[in-house]
Amino acid sequence: MASSITIRHCESHEDLKLCVQLQREIWGYDEEDLVPAAMFVVAQHTGGHAFCAFEGDKPVGFALAYSAEAHGHRYWHSHMVGVLPEYQNRGVGRLLKLRQREEGLKAGVKSIQWTFDPLELRNAHFNLARLGVVVRHYIPNCYGETTSPLHGGLPTDRFVAEWWLDSARVEQALQNKLAVSGGPSVLEVPLPTNISELKTTAPARVQELQAGLRKSILERLASGYAVTGFRRGSGTSQYILEPYED
Repeated sequence: MASSITIRHCESHEDLKLCVQLQREIWGYDEEDLVPAAMFVVAQHTGGHAFCAFEGDKPVGFALAYSAEAHGHRYWHSHMVGVLPEYQNRGVGRLLKLRQREEGLKAGVKSIQWTFDPLELRNAHFNLARLGVVVRHYIPNCYGETTSPLHGGLPTDRFVAEWWLDSARVEQALQNKLAVSGGPSVLEVPLPTNISELKTTAPARVQELQAGLRKSILERLASGYAVTGFRRGSGTSQYILEPYED
């Protein structure tokens, strides 16, 4: 499947309009939550980028990133990477992220950061195990309430992923050789593997799980830990945390 996908820079205003339409199809956003084409233009003209993934002439995904700087460190903030539902789990998202990494290394960018929902365990596995990110920040209700039905009316709590592009950790992850850490200093924070199903069948339970996860993760991050791994299980999956320093 991935071999039939091409990734290219958005080259025209028509390309950017395709990215806006993809937001509607991927997340079901109302107009108020859409990132407009003008903001894609801003990204392209201020050191960021916009890529689109195509199968033939059909747009199937996109990536949007802005240039950012904090504490004297320049990085890219990858604000959105989205793939049409029927093309998910087929390697398209990975191709978009690899293209971002390739362009970042060419531009001298050391890291790319983005946010993701800690309750979306498929994304957690992809980001932590397949890409090799680390998480040192947790933002409660980062975006406020949104119009996307995928968010289920929950607070938009988010992990902040740090992807250090030329690190040994990332190289190992991209080669599927990143081992899950063990030892006495390693902590595990569990979640039910079927949490996506629970969002429909037991939303009150999901609210409790989110609140518990928020409390647990924030306490550990404040103690010098980082989320460095994810272990999938048949009934329960675990976030792996360990002491972390730059």
